[in-house]
Amino acid sequence: MAGIKALISLSFGGAIGLMFLMLGCALPVYDKYWPLFLLFFYILSPIPYCISRRVVDDTDSASNACKELAFFLTTGIVISAFGLPIVFARAEVIAWGACALVLTGNIVIFGTILGFFLVFGSNDDFSWQQW
Repeated sequence: MAGIKALISLSFGGAIGLMFLMLGCALPVYDKYWPLFLLFFYILSPIPYCISRRVVDDTDSASNACKELAFFLTTGIVISAFGLPIVFARAEVIAWGACALVLTGNIVIFGTILGFFLVFGSNDDFSWQQW
């Protein structure tokens, strides 16, 4: 039953993060939808780690180049997702208030993605790979 509670908590976190992103776009004060490009970063961020988990077996306790590359690519995607709204705000494409809402949404969404991999990433009896 702990898996169901974790899944509900993670979905609630994702909904809150997307709410902050939508507020940064759709409030009448801001009214610019450029921050929606961050949805691509949310989709792309777990892909390198998922690919490296499929390719690499965890029998070797030493560091693995494939996993290190996956962590590097994921870090680059996450840093880019935090940098894009700041670049938009500096270029005066979006307002600084919208940038703050989008960055808050980024923190919540990436925290939710991290929580997903921490909760369902282990190879125990309840795993996301069953689905």
